[in-house]
Amino acid sequence: MVELVAHTDGACSGNPGPGGWGVLLQAKDGERVVKERNLSGGEAATTNNRMELMAAIMALETLERPSDLTIVTDSQYVKNGVTTWIHGWKRNGWKTAAKKPVKNAELWQRLDEAQARHQVEWKWIKGHAGHAENEKADELAREGMAPFK
Repeated sequence: MVELVAHTDGACSGNPGPGGWGVLLQAKDGERVVKERNLSGGEAATTNNRMELMAAIMALETLERPSDLTIVTDSQYVKNGVTTWIHGWKRNGWKTAAKKPVKNAELWQRLDEAQARHQVEWKWIKGHAGHAENEKADELAREGMAPFK
């Protein structure tokens, strides 16, 4: 059975500053990669958290049909936000528990909409810890940032 895995990462030079996002999208049969796609992009003035969110959004929006997939991120902000915090934010009209507006609400809403079409398992891994796929996603994020530096 083929499994879809998206390794995502964001990068920023300065925070805020020029930033990029990267996605290594893989179709795997067991440990064997049967198809691979690299995605990247960036913005001139952004933050690291926004780029981490954009990587996950683009991984989901790129898929043409509803899919079962695992998204692997080194961002606890993204993982915790999408699996835990978002439920309260939606209940509270996109306000935090402290009644403040949720930062990056438009991206969280876009991510929520993008993932609604899919069955997504979210996994967190430590960044810059020798995970080859995470390192590739980081490289793609830096490539996405390059035109804006």
